[in-house]
Amino acid sequence: MRPLTAGRRDNAPSRWAYRFERLMLTPLFRLFLRVVVPFVVVAGAATIWLSDVDRRESLNLAVNDLRREIATRPEFMVSAMTVDGASQSISEDIRDILSLSFPASSFDLDLPAIRERVEELPAIASVAVRVRPGGILELNVAERTPVVVWRTHEGLTLVDPEGHVTGPAISRAAHAQMPLVAGEGAEHHVQEALRLFSAAAPLSDRVIGLVRVGERRWDLVLDRGQRIKLPEQGAVEALDRVVALSQAEELLERDIKVVDMRLAHRPTVQLTEQAVDAWWQASQSTTGTVGQ
Repeated sequence: MRPLTAGRRDNAPSRWAYRFERLMLTPLFRLFLRVVVPFVVVAGAATIWLSDVDRRESLNLAVNDLRREIATRPEFMVSAMTVDGASQSISEDIRDILSLSFPASSFDLDLPAIRERVEELPAIASVAVRVRPGGILELNVAERTPVVVWRTHEGLTLVDPEGHVTGPAISRAAHAQMPLVAGEGAEHHVQEALRLFSAAAPLSDRVIGLVRVGERRWDLVLDRGQRIKLPEQGAVEALDRVVALSQAEELLERDIKVVDMRLAHRPTVQLTEQAVDAWWQASQSTTGTVGQ
């Protein structure tokens, strides 16, 4: 081997160069140089620049001006609102509670908040809100359909099949086609009430309504002061039996005040006072005749 001469350069890297080259081969270190260092530099520069109050205010004003300029462009402006699927009174209620002023930028309209506000109305089942091309705020409304009139201490209200109160009833005559229910908690059992009214269809010309008793069961109220007391369980079947007896033996055409079906194995009837007096007089007459 030839010894190194004084004029020949050593190509071997220095200790620090060797360590740096080894460090550059490490993926984590390269990630640090490419991502972390630039981020720290930019964040530091931004922090120093934004530390000045005047600069921050100028930046906020510039951003707000840019946003306002974009928001007020004609293609983003809403000029009117339409309400589809709602009656005139409900449509007026919607416009009253929203109180929107037009024209307005679509960026300033909170569509989810508008939908939630409209769905707070008792008569509204659901609503879809969108901005239609042409700058029209469109509300597609699905109203609740009342099926019964509910009599309470406060007056008459309308109730849908799910038990939601849709609004007040003007009068009983104004909703004469709807059956009448009464009593505390009756609005929570509308489906059962509808089945009972269906079972009482042969007596429909005599039915006044259903009364919820003790929030547990129903009484079917008929004209002439008659009442059919139904059990908590199997009310429809019990009413079917009474209707069948009435059709076969004219049970409800007699001087009966109450038909009590609360005990399925022992139905009972309560006579009217006139029928009781007539029976008493007849029994007295029969007893007197036998005694003679």
